[in-house]
Amino acid sequence: MKTSTLLLAAGLSLAVGISSVRANETFKSDLAQSTIDFKVRHMLGTAKGKFTKFSGTIEVNREHQEKSSVIATIQAASIDTAIAKRDEHLRGDDFFNVGKYPEITFKSRRVKQTGPSSGDIIGDLTMHGVTRTITLHAQLLGAAENQTSRWRITTAPIKRSEFGLAWSRSIEAVSMIGNDVAVDIQIEAIHLN
Repeated sequence: MKTSTLLLAAGLSLAVGISSVRANETFKSDLAQSTIDFKVRHMLGTAKGKFTKFSGTIEVNREHQEKSSVIATIQAASIDTAIAKRDEHLRGDDFFNVGKYPEITFKSRRVKQTGPSSGDIIGDLTMHGVTRTITLHAQLLGAAENQTSRWRITTAPIKRSEFGLAWSRSIEAVSMIGNDVAVDIQIEAIHLN
């Protein structure tokens, strides 16, 4: 369950559609108004979950959007699939090993505008001690007068095996646990300066 979610704040740098944003502004994700959800195929259905503790900082450069940046951190132990025994297993050595790898992080390398209120954020996702470059697709959903903004962030399915999040091939095959993890991030960010 890789949730590049970690990805979350990444889309926030795409404040390109916010008319009130000036160069070199900082936004911080609002945990109470944001979500990082994921789903993976399991048996004949889908296992769904979320991460409940994360943070993100977005530096927006409106004049040179390609210089905007995003840093996001997810607490791996905050994984919640609504099944305590499964969550305990996911936090253990077989999967996330949160004692050794407590955080999942994303750090942008570059931002590219793809439309009037959309863009791609290319950056490094580090999870379970493995770093891979991923692309996040961000869509600005709206901006309020009180300097808050809402984004939706998606990415191509993340292959958990690429991050060492595989337990036992034979058991996973019998359980029909998918390798691809779909991530859906809804971020609300608050203007800090």
